[in-house]
Amino acid sequence: MRRIPNFVLLRAFEAAARLESFSLAAQELHRTPSAISHQIRELEQYFGCALFLRANRRVEPTPQARRLLDSLSRVFDVVEAACQEVALAPQAQVLAVHCAPSLATQWLGPRLADFARAHADVAIRLSTGAEPLDLARVREVDVAISYGHALERAEVRTWALGRERIAPLCSPRLLQAGVPPAELIARLPLIESQLNPLNWTEWFAACGLLARSGTRASFDRAALGISAAVDGMGVVLESTRLAERELRRGDLVELTAPELAVFERSLHFLSCRRGEAALPRIAAFREWLLAQAAGPLR
Repeated sequence: MRRIPNFVLLRAFEAAARLESFSLAAQELHRTPSAISHQIRELEQYFGCALFLRANRRVEPTPQARRLLDSLSRVFDVVEAACQEVALAPQAQVLAVHCAPSLATQWLGPRLADFARAHADVAIRLSTGAEPLDLARVREVDVAISYGHALERAEVRTWALGRERIAPLCSPRLLQAGVPPAELIARLPLIESQLNPLNWTEWFAACGLLARSGTRASFDRAALGISAAVDGMGVVLESTRLAERELRRGDLVELTAPELAVFERSLHFLSCRRGEAALPRIAAFREWLLAQAAGPLR
């Protein structure tokens, strides 16, 4: 038996702590304020401590209550998602996708509507994380899209999502008439993208240029570095796939010249368990994603 309080009491507490009001919690749960108050007192007796500071017509959660609320909110979100999956039409399928954060926001997210229109019977559940996911252990995820590399496991199959060009990118506001790209890069502040497999020192060396010294703005997510470049902070060395929307809109321009080296890398990888690769929802997503990734490099 799990040693947890009655779910009804926890639900009353979650609503009251989130809304900081017994009256509003009562309205949300279709109860009377008196009933909510009694349920909170019963829960306080269970824990042996006060959960709210009561003053006139308002209540304020104690520090212990706020910690409990934070955990309960996450748990309730999971329970709600699970119930929604069960309530889906019988023919519907849930596809749990785990993706590297910057690819999810910069490239995959804007395309998911197209997949949803083509596969109305598949409900996408998207989560993000920077570290490659071990699908041999994490069974609640169907497919993973990792950055840099994928974990090699005998029971997991992996596909590279094509090659991506890594190039210096900056806001067009920073361009200077008559100044060639190499000289412009030597003048402008540099933005470091910490997880990028190609750093500025390597780029300067490959282009036969003297490496810049001094401090640089540094970001641990490609999306943050790209955003900083859009805002005019300097030049970022990043994947043109991740900056696709910004380049298309003209918020960023690529600094290229015949004398500057061109770099292409396989940066993102799609993985699924071998025994599940032929499942319709996984096969459909894989074929769609590989087709999207096969588009021309910018």
